[in-house]
Amino acid sequence: MNLRKYTETIGIASGKGGAGKTTVSVNLALALQEKGFRVMLFDADLGLANAPILLGTRCPFNISHVLSGEKTLADIVVTTPQNLRLISGASGNQALAGLTAVQVGQLVQAFSDLQEELDYLIVDMAAGISPAVMTLMAACHRRFIVMRNDPSSIADAYGTIKVLLEDELMDEIYLIPNAIKNQLAGEALFQRINRVCAQFLGRTIHYAGSLEMDALIQDAHKHLQPLLTFAPASQAAKDVRKLAGAVTDLAPADKPSGAVQFFISRWLAPTLPKDLH
Repeated sequence: MNLRKYTETIGIASGKGGAGKTTVSVNLALALQEKGFRVMLFDADLGLANAPILLGTRCPFNISHVLSGEKTLADIVVTTPQNLRLISGASGNQALAGLTAVQVGQLVQAFSDLQEELDYLIVDMAAGISPAVMTLMAACHRRFIVMRNDPSSIADAYGTIKVLLEDELMDEIYLIPNAIKNQLAGEALFQRINRVCAQFLGRTIHYAGSLEMDALIQDAHKHLQPLLTFAPASQAAKDVRKLAGAVTDLAPADKPSGAVQFFISRWLAPTLPKDLH
């Protein structure tokens, strides 16, 4: 196993709620962990956190306790029943849902204080294109957009991609069609969106993979379990593992993503004079 030299961060977002980004985030994190990588999941839907529910775990403390100064980031990390390391946002906290870009930037910088050795940090974003979401996406190396094959989801996914490319000047954007009839339909949907991006934005995006529609996903949710442990042989679980394989096949990130960066001290350490480490 060749573990990552640096912690690579993947932000998972959607243009609207209900596209399945938390399901993708949770199960992708578990699939990467299955492959032997050291993984942490950050539920960055700060006001409406759902990842702990899908993992069947309880988080005594969350990001609100860090922002209030009551706890450090290390204090609120929990280990789920699946042995996944998790940092939770709060649920039903309107103040956290409205954090400014500056406040979120300070939160991102707090990750440099974590001492855990990690290969991947998966960041489950809030839906939409708020300044907080854009700040978090900029702090990631790669950005995955989850969408469904319906007109509103397509329009919102394209709108999110447009903001990322044109307004925020980000790259490394990947599309994940979710709840698709089959893999061919997912690839066709990606090609359709990519052609529109090339025509109207002058830029193209990448294809990460598709997740086929599977009733066992909802059954897993009802049982408060992630799909990979509830129905490991299901088609959707196989699709998630294929997605994890595509992620690990990508060239390792070799530079910081931008001005505000998760684990920035780890990226800068090799370039600093020894007396400044």
